[in-house]
Amino acid sequence: MSGPISLEPGGSEQDTLALRLAETRPPRRRPRRLADDATLALRLPRHGPDEEAVSRLAAELADRVGPAVHPYEVAALLEAEGLSAASIKEEYGHASLFSLAAALYERVPRTFPEPAPAADVWRPDTVRCLLRGVLFALPGLAYPLTRPLWDAGAHAPALIVAGLISWAWGQGLGHRAHLRGATGRREAGRTLLAGAPLGAALATAAAAPLAGSGPVILAAAAQSLYLAAAGVLLVLARERLLLAALCPLIAGAVVLPWWEPGEPLRAALPALALLATLAVTGLALRTALTAPAAPGGARPRLMWSVPYGLFGLAAGVLVLLEAREEPYAVLVLTLSMGPAEWLLYRYRGLSVAALRATATPAGFLLRSAGVLAVCLLAYLLPLVPAALVTGAPPTALLLLAAALWTALLLQAFGAAWPSAVVSLAAAGGAGTVALLGLPPGPGAALRLACGVAALCLTAYALWQLGRPAPHA
Repeated sequence: MSGPISLEPGGSEQDTLALRLAETRPPRRRPRRLADDATLALRLPRHGPDEEAVSRLAAELADRVGPAVHPYEVAALLEAEGLSAASIKEEYGHASLFSLAAALYERVPRTFPEPAPAADVWRPDTVRCLLRGVLFALPGLAYPLTRPLWDAGAHAPALIVAGLISWAWGQGLGHRAHLRGATGRREAGRTLLAGAPLGAALATAAAAPLAGSGPVILAAAAQSLYLAAAGVLLVLARERLLLAALCPLIAGAVVLPWWEPGEPLRAALPALALLATLAVTGLALRTALTAPAAPGGARPRLMWSVPYGLFGLAAGVLVLLEAREEPYAVLVLTLSMGPAEWLLYRYRGLSVAALRATATPAGFLLRSAGVLAVCLLAYLLPLVPAALVTGAPPTALLLLAAALWTALLLQAFGAAWPSAVVSLAAAGGAGTVALLGLPPGPGAALRLACGVAALCLTAYALWQLGRPAPHA
């Protein structure tokens, strides 16, 4: 250490530096054995994605990745499958969830399958609809059964007025009860309990000036009570109870062509049917009133139900005018109310299906016109042979049926005022001609009024219901 140290390269210090540098060099790697490969694969991080593993995952999730419209949807799917960040890195070699989602989105072709067909919420209850049509006609059996007990010519005006008032009141009350039923069954029952007796009293009071005697007033009161009670049962969907209550009346009318029951039974059987109807109505109302009360809820306005009552009055007048010309045709029309209600449900179901099958307003309008034509023809065509069987010319019956069905269709969609106004105009025009004996006569006036009403209502229905909004 006494002499100077040479700092030039190649000196003795070079050996010392070489030895030290050799110590810091990494050892030369030896060839790895197969046993070491698995250990290193677990310890060393993966460089780049494992394409084979990603392909297997894409094949497993293809049916759910295909409908995705963005990789973020695939990321949500992977997250729902429970893939963690660690497993994504170790098993698939991707840095993040979104990286793997983007890879799957690119690998799987886009597929957009049609959604499964939804259940038809407007599917009608065929048995119930047919039963309602029969129930509309069954009360008519009381008239041939009791006809020997009263003078039809003298008593008819009182019964007609009572029937028209009951019909109009029942239509308005039924609509209001359905509105209250949206709040709760108890509220609908309270509405019917308050409105049905009042309607029967008003109908009886309106018939009293035309009755002229106590028995006629009693007959008008019995008719009004039955119509009020039957309306309650129909609103509460208790058709089978009403059918059971009418069994005495049905039994008496069935045996009438072969057996004379006598005056006591002629009077007792309709009275027993009325008492049974009142009893089952009270039972149905008690069941409805025991339902739990709905919290809150504003009462619907009375004016909302007025057009339904006015339509009931107009329909009653039109049916009465048709009955003057062809009584048996009215029986056919009454029985057809069941299929008419069934077709109203089918129209709504077919319209919803048309809405799902079209992509433009013009296309839906075309389909809607087809649906309206099919339903209207399906209702009218069976009336032709039925009218011919009764010996009635089918023209007036078909025009009246078309006007009533299209008016009911508009009411089902909440367009109550147009149907009420058009029906009232038709009833007022035809009724004025029949009452005053003006040309062209009652029959021609009724056909003209019903034809114009049916045309106006059909055009309005096509314009109003040919848009997607009412069916959405």
